[in-house]
Amino acid sequence: MSIKEKILKGDFSDLLLNRNNAHYVHPSAVAKVFATIPFEAALKAYQALPSKNQVTVFSYLDTFLQKKIIKNFSPKKSEFILNELSSDDRMMFFSTLKSLEQTHFLSLLNEKNKDSVQSLLGYPKNSVARIMDTNIATTRFDITLAEAILEIRSKHTDDETTNVVFVVDSDNKLIDDIPIRRFVLNDPDKKVSDILDGFCPSLAISETKEDAVTKFKEYDRDVLPVVNAQNVLLGVVTIDDILDVAEQANTKEIQKIGGLEELDYPYVKTSFFSLLKKRASWLIILFLGEMLTATAMGYFDGEIQKAVVLALFVPLIISSGGNSGSQAATLIIRAMALKEIGLKDWWFVMRREILSGLSLGVVLGSIGLIRIAIWQNLHWYDYGQHWFLLAVTIFFSLIGIVMWGTLSGSMIPILLKRCKIDPATSSAPFVATLVDVTGLIIYFSIASIILKGTIL
Repeated sequence: MSIKEKILKGDFSDLLLNRNNAHYVHPSAVAKVFATIPFEAALKAYQALPSKNQVTVFSYLDTFLQKKIIKNFSPKKSEFILNELSSDDRMMFFSTLKSLEQTHFLSLLNEKNKDSVQSLLGYPKNSVARIMDTNIATTRFDITLAEAILEIRSKHTDDETTNVVFVVDSDNKLIDDIPIRRFVLNDPDKKVSDILDGFCPSLAISETKEDAVTKFKEYDRDVLPVVNAQNVLLGVVTIDDILDVAEQANTKEIQKIGGLEELDYPYVKTSFFSLLKKRASWLIILFLGEMLTATAMGYFDGEIQKAVVLALFVPLIISSGGNSGSQAATLIIRAMALKEIGLKDWWFVMRREILSGLSLGVVLGSIGLIRIAIWQNLHWYDYGQHWFLLAVTIFFSLIGIVMWGTLSGSMIPILLKRCKIDPATSSAPFVATLVDVTGLIIYFSIASIILKGTIL
């Protein structure tokens, strides 16, 4: 019987999170089970955990479940859990709360933790301060490794932040970092200064979470120190928190690219009406935009009446433009998110996308031209005596529309970034809607030029 099945039956025997127990289950696995069962069952199972394990599991729960559980606890139990959390997990929890909730739960913290949280809440929501752990293993450079080890043992517990020891001076200014393996592999009588390599990348307290993700990738570190403008060591950021940040950022970006507002909670935890609201706003905007398509077709009503055959290719024309624009927007938004390109690269992107659009337009236009020729000559459909001019119209229309689609899809994200707006809001549906409307204008304008004097 699985843990989930046992919990639902009220059997919590497998939730003894003791590594020496034969039925040991990792806290993250327990948290995953809690997220997939009714809240009442999850709450009972959580309450059945030993107090120490409750703190451990709490840090693995998603923010939605954390809030619901803590609100169902007595002030005394809530006080215990919040004060026992590591500083980064505590800070991440408080970052998800609204102002009134923050005030309530701040009152449950001891003075030290309260001062720390209030100080960090003063930093922007997207700064590394919000994910920083203030529990830091430090040592001096003028003592032996044996003395440093004894000092670390006396002051710190076994947690993720002690994987790296930071060397500081008397003013707590950062000098270097030392992986714990160097303490093990070097002679204990050596001085700390003897094993320094002089290279210690760090994060400024003012940097964003996205900057932190980039630096972790660049330097391939598990832990990075956070310093202020005077190089004073304030805390550390660990890789597990950075992975969470990267996942959240990617999720929000994908949601925006898909044409909806970012969700506050996971899909399965978001209420029906909240999900409806998040999706409806963009759909209404896009629908109003698509209404311009009818306006554009109404403007060319005369041409359509004279040559009804032109209407046959409207879906083909606008979908090709929308698809090419969506492709370009997706590529550019992702490239900007990965910092592969910046605002200064706009000319490079424009030249590249114009050439891409031209090439793709020629390919699609040729296929369209060949398709009309085959259908006409095999008598599968009669496009009339001017079928070749119609085929040429489709050829040049596709070139123009695909070029416009790729150009719009690539430039709009850059323009939004320049205006300090999230480029992901230039979602694929948004670009597709824009290109649909303008594509019709391009199509009928080219048709009126090529077919003038024949069927128009």
